Amino acid sequence: MKKSSYMILVVFIACSFKASDKPVSIFIAGDSTAQTYYEERDGLIKGWGQLLPLFLDSNISVVNHAIGGRSTKSFISEGRWGRLIKEVHAGDIVLIQFGHNDASSRPERHTSYDDYRQNLIKMIQEVRSKEATPILLTSVVMRTFKDGNLVDDRLKGYPVITRKIAEEQQVALIDINLKTRDFITMLGDESSKPFYRWLEPGVDPTKPEGIKDDTHMMEKGAKQVAFFVAEGLMRLNLPGISRHIVIPKQKNLSSTGTPIRWIPEDN
Repeated sequence: MKKSSYMILVVFIACSFKASDKPVSIFIAGDSTAQTYYEERDGLIKGWGQLLPLFLDSNISVVNHAIGGRSTKSFISEGRWGRLIKEVHAGDIVLIQFGHNDASSRPERHTSYDDYRQNLIKMIQEVRSKEATPILLTSVVMRTFKDGNLVDDRLKGYPVITRKIAEEQQVALIDINLKTRDFITMLGDESSKPFYRWLEPGVDPTKPEGIKDDTHMMEKGAKQVAFFVAEGLMRLNLPGISRHIVIPKQKNLSSTGTPIRWIPEDN
């Protein structure tokens, strides 16, 4: 009798360990700042979602559904959210980051504050219904300098609404807008340009005349944002993922030696 009970206990512990140690997927719902790009087609632009695996070990897979030009409104209306949520399983994580295109004046993209709020709540509820974990992310800051000061008002109230919904719905939040705002502010106007898609003529075959893009990022910038996301995930101490996050040592960036944030060593 004792031997039988012992065997049942061993099987139960083994099954529990196996269930808690099962592979976890991180899904990304978002826009062009997070999407995956291909250099032969898109040039030197990069999204943070495609570089997030750099900060994860092989036990975590990233499924990037982010796509350019989408707001919460169009991501849902085009069926992209529906396809994402069908792939989600219990224990997975869904990162939700919108706002750039919700603020757009284009009617197919623009989302009113109230609709934006309702769309995020819908996403949160549907992720939870799959016994997965929703995490809200605020938008990457837009590199808008005036008289030497970072003044980004193009995102309007969408980051604020995202923060409020996270609090009201008791959803984890990674405040990428605040992190990137502080980071770009400390870098300053000129030093922050290499992180964004600022290219001289002849550098990128897809943009032969060059480009000055204060929204999208080069690999250097996308890696930095991916690091902020990974750091945020680690701080949340989520079961099944925290021990699979790989955070490199930080490196001084400023000319004064003041540590700002980790910067990829190969850049």
